[in-house]
Amino acid sequence: MKIKVLFTGKTNEAWIREGVAQYAGRIAHYLPFEIVETPDLDRMLKTLRPADFLVLLDERGETFTSPGLARYLEEKAAHLPKDLVFAIGGPYGFSQAVRERSNGQISLSKMTFSHQLVRVVFVEQLYRALTIIKGEPYHHE
Repeated sequence: MKIKVLFTGKTNEAWIREGVAQYAGRIAHYLPFEIVETPDLDRMLKTLRPADFLVLLDERGETFTSPGLARYLEEKAAHLPKDLVFAIGGPYGFSQAVRERSNGQISLSKMTFSHQLVRVVFVEQLYRALTIIKGEPYHHE
């Protein structure tokens, strides 16, 4: 399984780019990983294969603990024939077309975060979930 994360737009904040790059490099040690920045998620939909599993990061989505996200990733890895694709929308969320194509939604919190900050938080949580799966000491309970 490959994990792909779609970001809408670019960021001018160096600390966000650096944080994302740091965790993306760590994630790549565990599995194939790709980040795609796109100006328009609707156009990006055309590049997805029918078997790709698209999950939106959305405030109305299902919430997980970090170990719960690890279990979610393990389950998807065991059953998905193609890529697991996560999408982080822009400041106004997702279009109806993107929502209709999605296979699920995840929420990082009941609080609202900027779409820029979510980039760093989400890739860190992916990394944390992978270390939990591998039984590594990054996550403490």
